[in-house]
Amino acid sequence: MNILIIEDDARIADFLGRGLRAEGHRVDVASTGPLGLVAARQLARDANDDHQPSVLILDLMLPGIGGLEICQTLRAEGVALPILMLSALGTVEDRVAGLRLGADDYLPKPFDFEELLARLESLARRSRELRRISPARLTVADLVFDRDRMQASRGGRPLSLTAKELALLELMMSAPGRLFSRERILANVWGASEDPLTNIVDVYIRRLRAKIDDGSDRPLIHTVRGLGYRLE
Repeated sequence: MNILIIEDDARIADFLGRGLRAEGHRVDVASTGPLGLVAARQLARDANDDHQPSVLILDLMLPGIGGLEICQTLRAEGVALPILMLSALGTVEDRVAGLRLGADDYLPKPFDFEELLARLESLARRSRELRRISPARLTVADLVFDRDRMQASRGGRPLSLTAKELALLELMMSAPGRLFSRERILANVWGASEDPLTNIVDVYIRRLRAKIDDGSDRPLIHTVRGLGYRLE
């Protein structure tokens, strides 16, 4: 397994690194938020290329960029890397915030190393299963989303989409015909930190329509008034 540890406590990072390498895993360490974000993006690209199970161990309290922001940024960019959050902040509210922003698991400090190993192995198994069942390309009519390259096209014409637009499009294309409420879209694409009363979902739906449906005689994004949106 390829493991990236983003942890600014040198003692904990060294302990984890030595222990995980002794278990036969490849381990890299980043000590700041900005360095960790760059390393996480690279780990995700490497995972797509060599198809090895990869996991990110992410501390919350980091210099530069906090762990929650790193998690939210990666998910907004469509990075599906399994994320295990570590933090001394172990309240229910802290765990819920981390999970809603896209973390796959949350382990409060102090922790038992054997439990950490078990959780990492579980995340790796789930990642392998998702790779087997999740297609690399999503297709709805003539709209195509390439998950490996994070690129979309319609009728063979490449679409210029931002990271948030890509995340929103991938969510809707993952379940064609399914009705997504504004609240569900907000939670999946923006995370729990966004004001639930914001109109940002409607703004981004309009942007997607302008890029995907305008000029086409077959619109794919549909509004169900008062309930949400579906793509079919």
